[in-house]
Amino acid sequence: MGNRKSRKANFIVQGSILAAASIIVRIIGMLYRIPVTNIIGDVGNDYYSGAFEIYNIILLISSYSLPLAVSKLVAARVKLGQYRNAMRMFKGAMGFALVVGAMGALATFFGADLLATNIVHTPQSAPALKVLALAVFILAILGVLRGYFQGLGTMMPTAVSQIIEQVINAVVSIAAAGWLFKYGLNLDKQAGVADGTSAASYGAAGSTMGTTAGALAGLLFLIIVMLMYNRVLQKRIKRDRNRRVMDYPHLMKILVLTILPVILSTAIYNVNGIIDQGLFKFLMLEVQKKDALEVSQQWGMFTGKYKLLTNVPIAVASALSASTIPALTAARISGNTREMRKKTDGAIRMVMMVCIPSAVGLTALGGPIVQLLFPQGGELSGKLFLYGSVSVVFYGLSTLTNGILQGIDQMRLPVIHAAVALVSHIILLVALVLLGKLDIYAVMIAYIFFAFVMCVLNGHAIRKHLRYRQEIKRTFVVPLVSSAIMGISAWLIYEFVHEILGNTVTLAVCLPFAVLIYGIFVLLLQGLTEEELRQFPGGRRIARFLKKLRIL
Repeated sequence: MGNRKSRKANFIVQGSILAAASIIVRIIGMLYRIPVTNIIGDVGNDYYSGAFEIYNIILLISSYSLPLAVSKLVAARVKLGQYRNAMRMFKGAMGFALVVGAMGALATFFGADLLATNIVHTPQSAPALKVLALAVFILAILGVLRGYFQGLGTMMPTAVSQIIEQVINAVVSIAAAGWLFKYGLNLDKQAGVADGTSAASYGAAGSTMGTTAGALAGLLFLIIVMLMYNRVLQKRIKRDRNRRVMDYPHLMKILVLTILPVILSTAIYNVNGIIDQGLFKFLMLEVQKKDALEVSQQWGMFTGKYKLLTNVPIAVASALSASTIPALTAARISGNTREMRKKTDGAIRMVMMVCIPSAVGLTALGGPIVQLLFPQGGELSGKLFLYGSVSVVFYGLSTLTNGILQGIDQMRLPVIHAAVALVSHIILLVALVLLGKLDIYAVMIAYIFFAFVMCVLNGHAIRKHLRYRQEIKRTFVVPLVSSAIMGISAWLIYEFVHEILGNTVTLAVCLPFAVLIYGIFVLLLQGLTEEELRQFPGGRRIARFLKKLRIL
């Protein structure tokens, strides 16, 4: 019994390490995109986005699922004490990764022009896509190494390698984007071109160099760890008394059968972006005959500013989702339905406590924040936040409910729901662009609608399979009322003060004030209990302080 509790505690700790690394990686990813966007501009962001959407799909097909599949298969052998078979699984997966990684890299490099022109209708993305080709190969190998360590029960090598990868990515992306953007400007001057197309294209290619450099740094780190860990592995293999050694053809069959469902489920989530970009560009350029530069600027603002900032609070939901799955799985295995409902209720409330005020805050102050982070932000960027920040709530909730359904062993449902949402999303997007003439706002509305449909379908499934009844007042009403008071207060202060103090100083005053107002009203309206508050970082100190003020 003690060993079981110890394994459970270790599993939760290891999951928390990976979740924490994920948050750090996302924060670094957001921060470095700000200077890169200021260097390459909205048009450069459009070219970067086109390359990355294609790259993500190729990566998904070739190696995205390898860490999960390898960790699952290695863990199964390690649990049985079959360290020799675990190593054979690692070697077989590495051989598989070398082949598919090389094929994916070659397809990316030599097919870059064709893919960029015909899929995302952005031929200027081709140089950036060619730069990413090497990353496809490196990440296939990196994925196997990460999966192997996770299968052995340690998340630390993966977590550290992810942080190293992202730090190197950030440094190289900023430096290379600046250098190649200047190089492109010189080419534009020599050619007598005034629109800066070459500068934006080369700048986008420079920003993707960081991805390749970061992946290489992460790989080198894990190779060093593997070499250091090799002596321990060899001792375990020598102690392995299992006589049944699995042959490689059988291992390959198991690996492929494990990978395919993962590819299917993740493809629907990841294909959304590439469909949106390709369809939007086609409808705007080929059907409506809009100006190519204007369309590029619109898409660059949508991906490089709107999605970049709204994804920050959604990252919290993703991390919470990752930490919720083990707890729900443990409760499901023990048959404790009441505990499953309690974990679900707590997780949804926590996500809404973060996502609702984030959405309201971006609605109220999104324009000034864009102006601060991106001095050449443009009026359109601010309007995207004004009308579309509600996406934070729907994407945060849909991400979490996906994790809840996975935790209660309903793996197929999020895939089916995503397919339904994707089809309805595409129909709406086409109608809004062609009939509504809404331009990039059509993409924003369809983007929100996708997450809304996921929330509705996932919510229905959770109610059905858990017999769960959603609590409304503390989960939705209190955060919404508190956020509304916060948003109105912050907006009024900004409107009256920013002309005197300036945008930067006014935001420095408004943002902490907004957090304080929100927290006070959540507590006054009894949206959080003392026990729930103590679960937040630094919650115990906050609770003691609020008790002295007699607010709690």
